[in-house]
Amino acid sequence: MCFSYKKLWKLLIDRGINKKTLREMSGISATSVAKLGKGANVNTDVLLRICGALNCDVGDIMEFVRDENYEEQARKDAFPNG
Repeated sequence: MCFSYKKLWKLLIDRGINKKTLREMSGISATSVAKLGKGANVNTDVLLRICGALNCDVGDIMEFVRDENYEEQARKDAFPNG
């Protein structure tokens, strides 16, 4: 399970905003932008700043994505003997 920031990148494209401008608008670091690009964990403050700068909700910039095998693994964990 992970978070995907594809919605953020699409929103930036739709609004004609590049990553450097996003950094300047929100006051986040280049490291944070790089982490977002890799789908890595970022502090909620980073997400709050981005949402404030873009005047949007957190659901507009990210989404929760389950691994393909998540359901299968959950079933095995619930019923380990069968």
